[in-house]
Order: sequence, then C-alpha cells, then structure tokens
Amino acid sequence: MGRRRQGRETALQALYLSDTGRMSVAEAIIIVTAGGPADEKTLVFARELAEGAYARRADLDAHIQDVAQNWSLERMAAVDRNLLRLASFELLHHPQTPVRVVIDEAIEIAKSFSSAESSKFINGILDKIKDRRAADGAPG
Repeated sequence: MGRRRQGRETALQALYLSDTGRMSVAEAIIIVTAGGPADEKTLVFARELAEGAYARRADLDAHIQDVAQNWSLERMAAVDRNLLRLASFELLHHPQTPVRVVIDEAIEIAKSFSSAESSKFINGILDKIKDRRAADGAPG
C-alpha cells in the first residue's frame, strides 16, 4: 500500500473515531496512530487531511448535502459520511491532486472499509462535488 493511501485511510479512521466517539480529531489521530504509522510523511499527510476536513466540516457537509439527493448526512453510514468529508476536502482544497485520483482512492477505500454499494454511492456524490472544483477554476 502506498504512503498516500495509508495516509488517507488513517485520516478516515481519525475522522470516523472523532465523529462517533465525540472527541477532537487531534485526540483521534493519537489513538489511530498509537501503533505507529509507516513513516513521518504518511503521518503528516494523514494529519493534514483529517484536520483540514474536520476544520471545514460544516462547509463540506453543506456541499455533500446539496448533491446527496434524498440522503441526509444523519442517514448515511458513519464510514461513508466521513469518507465523503475526507474526499470532498481533498477535491476542494488540494487542487494539486488529480480529481480522478481522489475519487478512485475514495472508491477503493470504501470497498475496504464499507461495502460495494457504498463505493457506488461515494462515486456518485464525489462525481457531483468534483464539478464544484472545476467551477472554482481548480485543475481537474
């Protein structure tokens, strides 16, 4: 597994723990990485994603809710909700990462941490959110 994938998975786990365990993302990162990440670069990337998504949670939730027709955030599985937050953050705030990479990574992570049905749901939502990135002039 590549460094960036591991960082994304660590960030997802921290966001999930923070969301369901009612703790700060900083506390969640400490718990998730207690066994030690592969290296410092992976941890830095994971922190950047988790803390960024956590800090912009309200804005990201608004974007997700706008495109998730007939799905409230509360109805979504916690893993899916947090994966959408994570990938939406990367789509909207990391224009150097290609859109296709963000979406493909989210789909693969959904298959590992959620379900095949979730991966289709994640793909559909992110496909709509990517248009907001393009509308902002960021590279696709």
